[in-house]
Order: sequence, then structure tokens, then C-alpha cells
Amino acid sequence: MLRRKPIELVDETPGEESVRLTKVLGLWQLTAIGVGGIIGAGIFTLAGTVANGTAGPAVVVSFLIAGVASAAAAFSYAEFAGMVPKAGSAYTYGYVALGELPGWFIGWDLLLEYTAIIAVVAIGISGYLSFLLGHVGLQPPAWMLGAPGTGEGHRVDLFAAALCLLIAYLLNLGIRNAARVETVVVVLKVAVVLLVIVVGFFHVDAVNYTPFFPYGVGGAVTGAATVFFAVFGYDAMSTAAEESRDAMRHMPRAIVYSLGIAMVLYVLACLVLTGMQRYTEIDPRSGFSSAFQSAGLHRLADVIAAGAIIGILTVMFTFMLGVTRVWFAMSRDGLLPRWFARTHPTRHVPTRVTWLVGAGSAVIAGLVPIGEAAELTNIGILLAFVVVCVAVIVLRYRRPDLPRTFRCPGMPVVPALGALFSLWLITYLGVTTWARFGVWFLIGLAIYFGYSYRHSALATTSESGPP
Repeated sequence: MLRRKPIELVDETPGEESVRLTKVLGLWQLTAIGVGGIIGAGIFTLAGTVANGTAGPAVVVSFLIAGVASAAAAFSYAEFAGMVPKAGSAYTYGYVALGELPGWFIGWDLLLEYTAIIAVVAIGISGYLSFLLGHVGLQPPAWMLGAPGTGEGHRVDLFAAALCLLIAYLLNLGIRNAARVETVVVVLKVAVVLLVIVVGFFHVDAVNYTPFFPYGVGGAVTGAATVFFAVFGYDAMSTAAEESRDAMRHMPRAIVYSLGIAMVLYVLACLVLTGMQRYTEIDPRSGFSSAFQSAGLHRLADVIAAGAIIGILTVMFTFMLGVTRVWFAMSRDGLLPRWFARTHPTRHVPTRVTWLVGAGSAVIAGLVPIGEAAELTNIGILLAFVVVCVAVIVLRYRRPDLPRTFRCPGMPVVPALGALFSLWLITYLGVTTWARFGVWFLIGLAIYFGYSYRHSALATTSESGPP
């Protein structure tokens, strides 16, 4: 269970051509995927949700807390990305540093977490789409506007479910074409965020910042645990390392660049949002559009809603890319049936798992309220960060001879802080979230001991990794 994947052989792709990915992504395409994954629901949806009912104006502090924890882990990811340029991200890092069972644990964990994130983002887009349709005089029937329990007459969030299937279709077109579309939309999204910041700045009323901590400091910390998934898109982006032309050099830089750009925009946007409108009046589903509407900027509110719909699609793209590559890597390693690792003969993308993830996320998006889905995502990602931060320390001392294109600064203090920070945030998640995660973990253990342990690629060879 603790056999480790030999890091010297990790760049050798096992199997035939049908399980290989194509190397086409450059530095700025990787950075765009990272920014696309980080900036999205955090600004356009969760900022309003957390400000309204959890942290008030201190939502800014929530993002800063989450950003500090994320930055400590980002440096650990960057060091691994420079050593292990393969699909799978945290799953692969855990496999080579800590062993097969820890690697399985984090990979199985990410399959659920990333899929849930896709659903959360889809629900957020659906809220803005409903806002925009209402302003042009179109009112869809209530049964298709939200999950059961989210409003009168709501039965399913049909828009959200359809968006999940749309992203699956886009990813199946091939990584080269999909990445080009992603880059263009990311540029558009950043332009919308900058428009929000610049125009909104002139409508800020300092009175709205008082009280700054209406729910206490604890509310800001609880908000950090909720918005945390909005500041780690680089994690999903790192799963695309195997499709990068020069992953050992480009991936670490793309991780750092994308997180830095996103955090600056997050802080400025949250200050504008809570300064424009009283936190109790912010619409949890379409915060910025409602804030600009309250300021009399109705046309701009519609532009923001349209920009949010287009821009948040990039978050769905990044995380669906992430979950499909983790699933692909686990299947190629034999921990899940190898049938899932088959790629399209001409487009060289894992079409089977992409459609399965699209369908699974569509079900969650259509039937689960956004708050419950968001909490479900965070526990797994926080645990993934703990594993990666611990693994980078272990590998630094176990294999100091390995070439590293990026070295995590402040070793071992910085990754240790990242692990402790993540564990601290986990304590703020609810019992229900833990219960759901526990059920998923038990299912994973049953699959590992019933299938993966015997079918692992390492189980069929004499290789067990360096001692």
C-alpha cells in the first residue's frame, strides 16, 4: 500500500499510443487556464453569497485568509510541477512521494471535489443567466430555475445542468482548440472584472463598510473556508502538465502568475462590491449585477451579468479538465479500469471520462443547492493541499538530489504553514460536509482493496520505488 511510483520513470508513459496525451500548451495558455480556474464564481457568485450571510464587508478578509493558505500550498505545487510534469497533479505527487494508498486517497478525493466545483460554478452562471433573462422580459418557468428547496416551484436547475454538458463537449474537441477558446474568454473575463473595479470605485460609499465584522472574526474565517475553492484553480491547471510543451519550466511559473493575478483582482472587486451596496442587500446569486443596479447603472449591470455568464465558463473548463486528467492518470496507473484511460484516436483526449464527468456534474448542478455543493468541494481540496505540502517536505529530504526547476521558499516552514492553515480551515466546515466526505472515502477504500490494490501497474511489476 505504500509502494511508490519511481520518480525517475514517471516521465515514461506506459502503454500504447491510445493512452497518450498531446503536448501543445505554452506558458501563457497554461496561465490563462489557471486564471480561468481561479477567477470566476469566487468574484461573481461566492463573494456576494459570503458577504450577505457569513462575513459582511469582511469578505475581503475571507479572501485574504484563503489566499495566504493557498499561496503556501501553491509554492509546493510549483516545486512538484517542475519535477513531475505528468497528468494527475496532487494524485501523482502523492503517489511518488508518499505511496500508492495516499496517492489513491487524494486522487479519489479530487474526483468528487472537482466534479462538485464544476456544478457549483454552473449554478452560479445559472443565477446570472436568470437575472439577465428577467431584464430582457423573458421569464422561464419556475420549475427549471433551481434545485429543490431553493425557491418556490423549483425542481431542477436546467441551465446549470446543460452548461456542464456543454463544457464536456468543448473539452472533447481537443486540448488545442479548447485552450484557444479558453484563452480568449479569459481575456474577456478579466476585462469585465477590471470594468467592475474601475466603474464601481466611483460609487463606493464608506458607510457600507460599517460594521466591518458584522458576524465577528469567526464569520470571516468561516467565509474563508467557503471561498477557499475560489483561489486554487492552479491545482486543476497543474493536471494539464502532460499536455504542456515544456512543463518543467512553464508549469511552476504559470502557477505563481495565475494566483498572483487572481488575488489582486479578488481583493479589489470585494472592496468595490461591499462598498457599493449594504451587505444585507447584496443578492447572493448575482451580487455585482444587483450592486450596479442599485447604483442606477442598469445597462452596466446587464453587461456584467453577460460577462459573468461567459467568464465563469472558464472555471468549469479548468476544473473539468482537472478531474478528467486525474481520472485518466489513475486509470492509466491501473488503480481504476484502464478502459477509462483510452483517448480519442485523432484528438488525443480522454473522451470517455469527460462525458462521464459532464453527466455527473450535471446531476449535482441540477439537484443540489449551491451552498451545500460549495461546502462539499472544500474539504477535499483542503486535504489535497495538506498531502501536497507534506509530500514536498518528505521528498525534499528523502531525495535532495532530484533536479528541481522551482524550489519552494522557506522550506520546511512555508509548506508546513500551508498544511496547518488548510487543516485549520477544515475545522470550520460543517458536520454534514464531513459525513458526505466520509461516505465517499469509505466507497473509495472498498474500491481500492477490492480492485486497485491488485490491478495497480506497480503490482504487476517488480518495481516498488526507491527505498
